[in-house]
Amino acid sequence: MPSLPSSPRGPSRTGRRLLVALLALIATAGSTVAEAGTPSGPAPGAAVRAAEPATPDRPSYDVKLRADADGSHWAGRQTVSFRNASSRPLREAYIRLWGNGEDGCGTSGRPSPVRVSHVRGGTPGRPGVKCTALRITLPRPLTRGERTAVSFDVALTVPASNNRFGREGAFRFLGNALPVLAVHDAKGWHLDPYVSYGESFYTLASDFRVRLDHPSALKVPATGRTWTRAGRPGRTVTHSVARRVRDFAWAAGPFRSATQTSAGGVRVKSYWSADTPAAGVRLNRKDGVAAVNLFSKEFGRYPYGEIDLVMTHKFAGGMEYPGLVILGTTEEGGATVHEIAHQWWYGIVGNDEYNSPWLDESFAQYANASYYGWDGFDCSDDPWPSPTAALTNSMAYWSAHRDEYFLTVYLTGPCALADLEHVLGASTMARFIKKYAHDHWYGVSTTADFKKAAQSMTQRDLGPFWRKHRIR
Repeated sequence: MPSLPSSPRGPSRTGRRLLVALLALIATAGSTVAEAGTPSGPAPGAAVRAAEPATPDRPSYDVKLRADADGSHWAGRQTVSFRNASSRPLREAYIRLWGNGEDGCGTSGRPSPVRVSHVRGGTPGRPGVKCTALRITLPRPLTRGERTAVSFDVALTVPASNNRFGREGAFRFLGNALPVLAVHDAKGWHLDPYVSYGESFYTLASDFRVRLDHPSALKVPATGRTWTRAGRPGRTVTHSVARRVRDFAWAAGPFRSATQTSAGGVRVKSYWSADTPAAGVRLNRKDGVAAVNLFSKEFGRYPYGEIDLVMTHKFAGGMEYPGLVILGTTEEGGATVHEIAHQWWYGIVGNDEYNSPWLDESFAQYANASYYGWDGFDCSDDPWPSPTAALTNSMAYWSAHRDEYFLTVYLTGPCALADLEHVLGASTMARFIKKYAHDHWYGVSTTADFKKAAQSMTQRDLGPFWRKHRIR
């Protein structure tokens, strides 16, 4: 999601311009928010066991899709294999159809943007949670350590709106379009509703092997290491392999492109539309390479070898995916560094984005602020917009208090982490953040994990700190 630079010294002139622009983006982007619904919890009759690991784990996706003439429609077959990591038999799996989040079960006589059919390996139910969750009952209970697979036809229709799953002119964005497995953990199945004002996503590290057949006139940046081969006359096949990632996204269009290699050997591939400001493209490319270098040193080496920057003139803010970010390009830039930081905070170090959005957004914004030397932030003594605002609130709360979301998660959150740096000391904080990332590499972090790890770095009781910053 969008970002801006920041500073305890108060906003600079540039910072004020970015802040005003970003607040306008937050206020207008994704104006339709799905109903908050019921918080995630155990399925009826299911027992909650605090020590149960998240499952289905070690997912592996094999996908073959073919595009129409302009990339608006994609259809093909998807197979996902997975293991039961739980001691309890796994009787079903849920597939999240996040691409239906904006349109639900279809509008004005149109079908849902993401449709699944011809399921094998299980029996599908009716799509629920406004057609964003599909239950597949397995032929027999899957015991601990066993592996199985389900497959299905998938058809994607890119919505007309300019969004993470949407389009801008001749360009198509397919973020959160591909069906992915839902997660079952100690709280039960996570079947939270879609929110456009933020994220609802919670997935485990997975392997993807994806084959995208498309017209040769379209370039297709995608998650993972990609290469192309000639297809049938007038067509190209883009192949991608991505390991230990939480999602798979791609874009399609008549992009211009260029590639740079960071000091650490990461290929930063830039794709942009012809109408994007040249200065903005140059700035985003420069910041992208520099951010990959810096965060590899601060949090641990970027492990995927490649990252794509997809830039168009009118995309609202930025949106992160493993190995690929979508950016709206202006001459001032602004979102690139924040979205690169998300490669670690959400991508490598995972979290439940619906129930604990601060664990990726505040951390990415803390990294963003550090990159810019905190130019543009105002860390005031009384940052709370209301008595009920808290860093650890869920998207159910933020959906009902939209005016508080940005101020708390994007501004107060990184300031809290800056204050923790002051409490621990800069060198200790640097060691702590890198160790914390290492300990949760490809895993899932929680607020409790973070508090316990921070407390282990000091003899000082951090209880008053957590209460002051409403980290509950």
